[in-house]
Amino acid sequence: MQKGNELITLAQRIRSMSQTGLSYSTNDYEIDRCKELIEISNRITAIVTGVDEDEIDACYLPIKEYVTPKVDIRAVVFNEKGEVLLVREKMDGRWSMPGGWADVGYTPGEVAVKETKEETGLDVRAERLLAVMDKRCHPHPASPFYIYKFFILCELLGGTFTETFDILDKGFFDLEQLPPLSLDRVLPEQIRLMDALRRNPSATVYMD
Repeated sequence: MQKGNELITLAQRIRSMSQTGLSYSTNDYEIDRCKELIEISNRITAIVTGVDEDEIDACYLPIKEYVTPKVDIRAVVFNEKGEVLLVREKMDGRWSMPGGWADVGYTPGEVAVKETKEETGLDVRAERLLAVMDKRCHPHPASPFYIYKFFILCELLGGTFTETFDILDKGFFDLEQLPPLSLDRVLPEQIRLMDALRRNPSATVYMD
C-alpha cells in the first residue's frame, strides 16, 4: 500500500510539473514533451489503481475539477538578533519572506524548507505553523487567484547565501528597517504578527 501511494504521489508530481510546463512552454517540442509526461502520469496511476487511463485523464479536465484556493507558503526565519530573513524577488524587485506555491508531493513544512534552501542557500527546519490567512481578508493588491497563505516558523540551522536565478538578493532585516516589500506576497503587519507569534510558543495559530 505504501509503495502504491508513493507511486501515485510521483505520478501527481509529474502531472503537476507537466501542467505547469504547458502553461509556460513556448514551442511545439516542449508542449509535446509535457503532454507525453502527462500520459506517463496517467499510465502510472492506472497501473497502481486499476482505473482506466481515460477516466484518470478526465478527472483533471478543468470542466470536471472542483476549483479550490491556491496555497502560498512562506517560511518565517529569524536570526539570533531577531532580524527576519527576506529575499528580493526578481519579478517585481521587492522583498518577501522565502516561499511560493505549494508543490505536489511535499508537505507544507517541506515546502518551507525547500523554498528557503532554493532561494537563499540557508538550511532551516520547519518548527510550527504560525498562521493561515485568506489573502482577500488582508490589504494585498488584487490577485487573479483565490489564495490561502501559510506562514511556517523555521529554525535556522546553517548554510551560506547562494545565488539563484529568480532572486536578486537576500538578507536579514530589523523589523523597524524593512526594505520595500512585495505586498502581493507579504505585508509589514504580517511580518510583525509573525514575530509576535513566534515569541510566544503557547500562542494559538492565527486563522482567518
